[in-house]
Amino acid sequence: MTSDTTAASFDLILRGGTIIDGTGAPSFVGDVAVADGQITKVVSTTDGGISAKADREIDATGQLVTPGFVDIHTHYDGQVCWDKQVTPSSWHGVTTIVMGNCGVGFAPVRPGSETALVELMESVEDIPGTALHEGIPWGWESFDQYLDAIDTPYTIDIGAQVPHVAVRAYVMGDRCYDDATADDIAAMADITRSSMAAGALGFSTSRFYGHLDKAGNHVPGTNATSDEIMAIGEAFAELDHGTMEIISDHLDSPDEQYWIEHIARQTGRPVTALVASNVSEKVWELADRLNAAGVEFRPQVGARPASVLMTLEGTVNPMRQFPSFAEIKELSFDEQRAKLLDPEFRASILADEAKVSRYADTNKMISSWDKMFVLPHDLSYEPGYADSLAGIAEAEGIHVREALMNAMASGRPLLYLVGDYPGDLELQRTRIEQPNSVFGLSDGGAHCGVLCDASVPTYMLAYMTRDRVKGPKLGLEFTVHKMTKDTAELYGLSDRGVIAPGYRADLNVIDFDALALEDPHIVWDLPAGGKRLVQRAQGYTATICHGEVTYENGEHTGAMPGRLIRGGQ
Repeated sequence: MTSDTTAASFDLILRGGTIIDGTGAPSFVGDVAVADGQITKVVSTTDGGISAKADREIDATGQLVTPGFVDIHTHYDGQVCWDKQVTPSSWHGVTTIVMGNCGVGFAPVRPGSETALVELMESVEDIPGTALHEGIPWGWESFDQYLDAIDTPYTIDIGAQVPHVAVRAYVMGDRCYDDATADDIAAMADITRSSMAAGALGFSTSRFYGHLDKAGNHVPGTNATSDEIMAIGEAFAELDHGTMEIISDHLDSPDEQYWIEHIARQTGRPVTALVASNVSEKVWELADRLNAAGVEFRPQVGARPASVLMTLEGTVNPMRQFPSFAEIKELSFDEQRAKLLDPEFRASILADEAKVSRYADTNKMISSWDKMFVLPHDLSYEPGYADSLAGIAEAEGIHVREALMNAMASGRPLLYLVGDYPGDLELQRTRIEQPNSVFGLSDGGAHCGVLCDASVPTYMLAYMTRDRVKGPKLGLEFTVHKMTKDTAELYGLSDRGVIAPGYRADLNVIDFDALALEDPHIVWDLPAGGKRLVQRAQGYTATICHGEVTYENGEHTGAMPGRLIRGGQ
């Protein structure tokens, strides 16, 4: 990186990089000039490049230059109150996030009922409640007051959606788990409309069986009638912006598909639905039919299936199913690892009768030995049977519990891939390649003790486009498009995601050959000493937001050019 002290025409020039412009077009080598936070000139080297000077120049020769990544599925709703870098997403080339997904968030809220929303977020998204209680300043009631409170400088841009759970709790109070009356529905639609007018980017709702509160109840709105959802959706009809996001177990249901189509047609606004591995081709057929008719319905898929990382320190620790583990659970984690290698302690674990969790999914997760994989050292997240505890035990001629204790003692996480994992990610790849899919599901800021999928932009580039051997790779230009222009436009952010004059100067300079994920690990850096899994990356030479270099070689520069995005304004 060099500086130029002569008279300059631009604030910043990236020189000689391989430009992947976000549109899906073929890459080319060229220069990118930036002034006043915007891209002002892009010239290929075959056309002579840019001869003018800049206040700062970055030599991007031999490196990729991409738009900043736009992550549309995060849960930083509380974290933005204390973490203005919005990590770990900003470590992975992300320059814009959308939060307020899955129907959960922190506004609107009636004074005195804040704890209920914290407990819901803790239960649904595995964010420590102690951290949320200490880190959120509160003081707001309406959604627009919440937006005002978080309208501060950041390293990246942030945008928020209206969460159905919070709206329901605000309108219905203790009745929020019940069916809504006509008056309730009208009030929810009014709040959604006013929140959108104040700058919300969209509305989200959860109809997913796995989203439970602390008492084991499905979160408010899970069983909301189609009349309620359609009435809220129709609040969008009077607006010129807004996207509706749905997580649902019923996407194959004709009733669910009916109201999805109704909302999309009546409002003219985009609808995106999270697609799990068990969803049939019917949802893709619906998307093909609607999009062909000019109605935007975008099934949302992630880089990997839903997954859980299991560690001694994390939320899910399979050793807890054995009564003898209680003898060492108060020891330090290093001492626990040492005990797991002690022959006498191991003998007690081998003799234990495993406890049964009240949740069938948890039991399956912690005892399906052929589906519990030691996280591959290449961080492919695409393990085979040989990586499983069953495979390891078979190869080494030991009891599977011994294989478990060896893995837990090593400190390497165990990976459980939710759903019917067939041994590769071909289903994931083909769904990402579906013409109407949209890339999401990073869950940045959430599931703090079980995963760190905020790292998926790096994974998509380093693994899915470069290192994958278990099946075809994704195209580099295609993958960058799916994480930039495509995601930005779904939420009406048409000013970013493309490297062309007039677009925001949100950019990455990436040493593609060196791009790599580091191992995920637990840190205790949340308010009140709360824990979270984080995952760093190597290979990001520079990340630029609104024309300012925010990260250099993985280190924050101190720049805070990011802001709250207000939809429709």
